[in-house]
Amino acid sequence: MIYLDCNATTPLDPRVLETMLPFFRERFGNAASRHHRLGSDASAAVESAREQVAAVIGADPREITWTSGATESDNLALKGVAAAPAYAKKGNHIVTVATEHRAVLDPCEHLEGKGFKVTTLGVDRHGELDLKRLADALTDGTILVSVMHANNETGLLHPLREIGALCKKKGVLFHTDATQSFGKEPIDVNDMGIDLLSASAHKFSGPKGVGLLYVRRRDPRVRCEPLLHGGGHERGLRSGTLNVPSIVGMGAAAELCRLEGHAERDRIRKLRDLLEKKILSGLDGVELNGHRERRLANTSNLSFAGVDGEALMKRLPEVAVSSSSACTSALLQPSYVLGALGCDEERIRGSIRFSLGRFTTGEEIGAAAAQVVDEVKSLRKASRR
Repeated sequence: MIYLDCNATTPLDPRVLETMLPFFRERFGNAASRHHRLGSDASAAVESAREQVAAVIGADPREITWTSGATESDNLALKGVAAAPAYAKKGNHIVTVATEHRAVLDPCEHLEGKGFKVTTLGVDRHGELDLKRLADALTDGTILVSVMHANNETGLLHPLREIGALCKKKGVLFHTDATQSFGKEPIDVNDMGIDLLSASAHKFSGPKGVGLLYVRRRDPRVRCEPLLHGGGHERGLRSGTLNVPSIVGMGAAAELCRLEGHAERDRIRKLRDLLEKKILSGLDGVELNGHRERRLANTSNLSFAGVDGEALMKRLPEVAVSSSSACTSALLQPSYVLGALGCDEERIRGSIRFSLGRFTTGEEIGAAAAQVVDEVKSLRKASRR
């Protein structure tokens, strides 16, 4: 199997697995049971991992809260800020973007049902946000802006530093869903003015079922109400026994990204460009969805004229790709992200997302591109009969 669906999830790095295994076996203690050696050992491992993930984004380790993944982190950021008494007097207005993940859009819709005002900004044909429109959308009653760093379907990168500066000027909190970019693109929460940030380990060769929420402690100190109560874990923000093996794995995966991420990003970008070159040289009627330059190094979303994406995937049983976001494909509807870019239904249905990763090879890219070209030609020929 040639795996080119890394924006859905990534294979666990064997080095990460090795760091996790002892915490399933002999080092199995509860991190909250610090009165004995096994518990204190687990607690120390958790704090070491907290330092590792914090270092990737320039944060204070005390600003990291462990969660089950970015969906929980997004919910905690949005609902937690909305419920915080500290912002009740300021207002109840939230600003987000039409191309956000459902883990942001759905909580915003939930909050709308609770009486909050939500402004959902559109994007241009590349998926880019007009910063003037964002600035104009901010009011004296705006408490939070939520804009993802990298889009999961097109890979488009939003300018976090500029967005953070706009929010800072207006005294508005800035949350970013960095699920696709954490460990892959440079992020500095202080330089970029980020107040809350969500991430999941399984997007950068870590384990599934663990994530983080960064919550700024100063300048300003962000107030966030918990979603879960009981036990007061994570400084009261997220109660529940910590998933020590996975937290250790997330820390190890983050450290590998910190040490190897720059070289890895350059290598993957070259492979992505090679994939596109081979496909485009073998086929006409292929269009790139999103921005050609301002995108993740690993992501290519292509539409094939006259071809149904689902049908193409069925003709590629040994190539793992996606026709839309894995987290929304169960809805059986065209991609709302590509719809927001102004793509018509035919172009949306003919789209395929290729997302490369750490273990993708040049040989795999050559084989995958050749199969795609052959099967697209075959499907087009069959449709003309």
